[in-house]
Amino acid sequence: MIEFDSLAAGRVIQRLRIERKLSQEVFSGFAGIARSHLAMIESGSKQPNFETIWRIANAFNIPPHELVRQIELEAMRD
Repeated sequence: MIEFDSLAAGRVIQRLRIERKLSQEVFSGFAGIARSHLAMIESGSKQPNFETIWRIANAFNIPPHELVRQIELEAMRD
């Protein structure tokens, strides 16, 4: 079984958000999650569940599987 890497997920989500020049406040509103929740995900202290990954991917306007793929690639770099 593959373990989900919360740190890699946080790095990818933060990188994509910054590339789009969005603050945590604005992006969390697009994703429908609390800013504090997004901050914990980006720091790696909270693991996003499937619904949250789905919401974040939709807010980035990418398919959820693409977000997961990017997280997997980031995790392999570690």
